[in-house]
Amino acid sequence: MTHDGEPVTRRAARRLRGWGGVAAMGAACALTASLTLLPLAREAADAGTPAGPFGPGPGVATGVQVKADTCAHPEASLRPSAEDGPSVGAIKQRGKLIVGVDQSSYRWGFRDPETGTLEGFDITLARAIAQDLLGSEDAVVFRAVPTNQRIAALDSGKVDLVVRTMTINCKRIEQVAFSTAYFQAGQQVLAPKTSPITGYDASLKGRRVCTAEGSTAHDALEEKSFGAVIRDEGDGTPADRNLLTVPNQLDCLARLQMGEVDAVVTDNALAAGQAAQDPAVELKGTPFTKEYYGVAAKLGNDDLVRRVNKVLEDYRKGRWQQAYGIWLEAGLGKAEPPEPLYR
Repeated sequence: MTHDGEPVTRRAARRLRGWGGVAAMGAACALTASLTLLPLAREAADAGTPAGPFGPGPGVATGVQVKADTCAHPEASLRPSAEDGPSVGAIKQRGKLIVGVDQSSYRWGFRDPETGTLEGFDITLARAIAQDLLGSEDAVVFRAVPTNQRIAALDSGKVDLVVRTMTINCKRIEQVAFSTAYFQAGQQVLAPKTSPITGYDASLKGRRVCTAEGSTAHDALEEKSFGAVIRDEGDGTPADRNLLTVPNQLDCLARLQMGEVDAVVTDNALAAGQAAQDPAVELKGTPFTKEYYGVAAKLGNDDLVRRVNKVLEDYRKGRWQQAYGIWLEAGLGKAEPPEPLYR
């Protein structure tokens, strides 16, 4: 059941209707809407989230352990705990959990065309965290955060958590604190069905390829582009056209639909949703990376990370599969949640 009593499957089926012909409109809107950090619900009082480590409590879960001083497994996180620390206490005092999300990624975080409310796989998880912390799925304020502002939103205290298809990697674990992985994805190429591009290979040579700034897709192309054109003239300056490197990943779909780029490189989980929106495009080749999504918190907010990991323990046992079946299975096939790693 949803938080207002309607069966989840019925609501999802009803809401997914209506997205078939709006890809271009939604993507065009995202070009504007993604440029700033936007409040999506009632503003909560600006209560800061104090930093500081908080030790493990009772009920520690079992899981695979790795050394803390290695980045061979950046997805290894703190062991779960239901104990309240300073970060959780500040959220409870405020009475609202503030979460940075996407509002334009179909099936992950998107606005329902009928009601204007946010729905998707990431939104469902964010509501589950709010339910555990505050006793209600509605005790959450969603804020739209562009791809390239996710870390800044945490650092500035604009949000308590980011639940936005954020890949855990060695660079980012030095900037934010991640939960255990809640989803496995991989980078893949999205291009028109009629395109001669065959995947992440030499067929990209000379092609204009779009990625989001600050994304792992952009980092991958920086390392190996196969001769693709991946940078705008004046990147990072006032003259930057935001054509090949864009603030928000969905902007790339708009560029592709308008013929301004030849392909997009992004997480296959996101690209599958975009292919569902636009029947003229498809995933090319196979995923060329293995990546894990995590819930991100500000560095030092260890008690909040441990609490999220506790939520994920229970979430993997049932609700994860329910949410996956509603939002993602049609595009990605059968899947299971990744096993947690702890350090």
